[in-house]
Amino acid sequence: MKSYTVSELLSQNIAPNTEVEIKGWVRTFRANRFIALNDGSTLSNIQCVVDFENFDEALLKRITTGAAVHIKGDLVESQGKGQTVEIQATFVDVLGDSDPETYPIQPKKHSFEFLRENAHLRTRTNTFSAVMRLRSALSFAIHKYFNENGFYYMHAPIITGSDAEGAGEMFKVTSLDSKNPPLNDAGEVDYTKDFFGKETNLTVSGQLEAETYAMSLGKVYTFGPTFRAENSNTSRHLAEFWMIEPEVAFMDLPGNMDLAEDFMKSVIQYVLENNKEDLEFLDKRLQDEDKKKPQAERSPMTLIEKLKFVTDNNFKRVSYTEAIDILRNSKPNKKKKFKYIIDEWGADLQSEHERYLVEKHFNCPVILFDYPANIKAFYMRLNDDGKTVRAMDILFPGIGEIVGGAQREERLDVLKQKMAAIDIPEEDLWWYLDLRKFGTAVHSGFGLGFERLVMFATGMTNIRDVIPFPRTPQNAEF
Repeated sequence: MKSYTVSELLSQNIAPNTEVEIKGWVRTFRANRFIALNDGSTLSNIQCVVDFENFDEALLKRITTGAAVHIKGDLVESQGKGQTVEIQATFVDVLGDSDPETYPIQPKKHSFEFLRENAHLRTRTNTFSAVMRLRSALSFAIHKYFNENGFYYMHAPIITGSDAEGAGEMFKVTSLDSKNPPLNDAGEVDYTKDFFGKETNLTVSGQLEAETYAMSLGKVYTFGPTFRAENSNTSRHLAEFWMIEPEVAFMDLPGNMDLAEDFMKSVIQYVLENNKEDLEFLDKRLQDEDKKKPQAERSPMTLIEKLKFVTDNNFKRVSYTEAIDILRNSKPNKKKKFKYIIDEWGADLQSEHERYLVEKHFNCPVILFDYPANIKAFYMRLNDDGKTVRAMDILFPGIGEIVGGAQREERLDVLKQKMAAIDIPEEDLWWYLDLRKFGTAVHSGFGLGFERLVMFATGMTNIRDVIPFPRTPQNAEF
């Protein structure tokens, strides 16, 4: 007798009256007769019908929500509504009991806050099992895309001595005694006595290291955890999150925009084709939530429409300068409806401005490029005007910026000047400067926060609900 998953049993590829066995967790047990069983392989449950007269009453009492069970029986056409097949059980064994008095995931509606407190069990709900299957599928689609396009996967270090973004808020890595650290002559902590002989942190980005590999292997990407010690308790911030960062030698800004657009369309197309059931469930969940909101707050697009909005449209390419003109003259700006009014060139765009460009003005995804140098990172290629850099951001409906990238500064003298201007010592990034001394060339790349992509693809509105165990200020449970 072969063991199957629920997904396999519901695929309609198994002949009726086949003897099957399955293991999973009980979602519900009704009328001492109908077990709804789920094993995580699909959103759907399979119904297992128990003839209670043929089973010991003590065993039936142990079939409770959350219990792990092993069932054997015949796969038959279902008599009831809602499923095509069911299992007529001939053998039932409870592998692991679940006390109905204390099991937190009872078959009722739970708040997301409650489920975050029970994150170790929240994937036993439909919403979170769907979200995490989509997270897995997106992850696979990313590796698949880069693999098929000649990229090498590079593991950037997690412990680093450099701050790629110049963002400052980093987690220190130290083995010094916190109560009695060694001090230098100036009375400061002496990091030369630390494990690595210098100050080290958890990485905020693998980009700089990826650039070194791009300048020898041609096309590389990183996909790994990054960390930011920003004390920000919002629905958009995590202290630990995953980043995808491709870097390509000999590629300029237009090439970078082409790559990013093709990449985003490809990974979203993958889940549209391969995760229909989960997407349809999340789409319906969002529509049901939307009905409870006032008309003005409802989303103009359903989840699946939003995903197709990306795959079916060409991304409009617009310079920052042109975007500022559009925003300055827009109705919400003139009528002071924007929270942040755009009145001059050089303003840092907020998500309300980015969403206006995408959803109202162009009605398609937008790539903004050539940003003011003073609002972008030091490593971005300075344009000939001396004011702007060859940066690009991709803007999506509902969220605004999702991808940020640039052509990198390949000229040694310009890079040194830019580092000096923001007090980055050359000795800290000597190896990065070396790339500009030995065979420098035009090169480009971009970064995508993986959780932001998962939020976009699932319609979840809180970033803590798209990562298995969120790490946030005052919270490192599990």
